[in-house]
Amino acid sequence: MSAQSEGNYWEALKNYYGAMRQEIGPYDRSYILYNIGRIHTMNEEHTKPLEYYFGH
Repeated sequence: MSAQSEGNYWEALKNYYGAMRQEIGPYDRSYILYNIGRIHTMNEEHTKPLEYYFGH
């Protein structure tokens, strides 16, 4: 999360994608998917976030 707050979005995406490969609960998964979607939105990739907002 610190990479995202520091504006290092590509590093944050790498971290979130890595976290998705781990066994996580539904709350954590939804949090990660939401943040992946937010990063893509901030990068003006407006169609990509829909995949993540709707559960990838």
